[in-house]
Amino acid sequence: MSEALRSSSRRYAVAAGRFLLGLIFLVSGAGKIFGWSQTAGYMASKGFPLVPFFLLGAIVLEAGGGLLVILGYRTRLGAAMLILFLIPTTLIFHNFWAFDGMDLQMQMSNFLKNLSIIGGLLLVTVYGGGPLSLDARHRDREGSGPAVG
Repeated sequence: MSEALRSSSRRYAVAAGRFLLGLIFLVSGAGKIFGWSQTAGYMASKGFPLVPFFLLGAIVLEAGGGLLVILGYRTRLGAAMLILFLIPTTLIFHNFWAFDGMDLQMQMSNFLKNLSIIGGLLLVTVYGGGPLSLDARHRDREGSGPAVG
């Protein structure tokens, strides 16, 4: 494979990765908006205080962070927002150690999935949005060097 083809493939792979990483949060945030009362009830069942405040915060972090990552605009901030959302979510809602049987397996799977997503988001916070991002386009217009993320 030629270097030009590898470089082009990397550009599109980073953009596709950002899209796939952010999509789950954008969809989940929208689900919380349209299923507000169900989500609020579930949060209350977990002992959350100030449910409307924390639910609104979850929507802002999820939908906002997901959209920033997908667009590649302020990508590192979006990834950090999603990490900030995932840490307490993972510990509170996927506490597999409090379950038995199939529930334990399901919660452990969700816990590990969230850890994997955090790993991907950490990569985004370090490397940025890549060359096919609004961040890179902005840097190119500003003339501040190569578009790397």
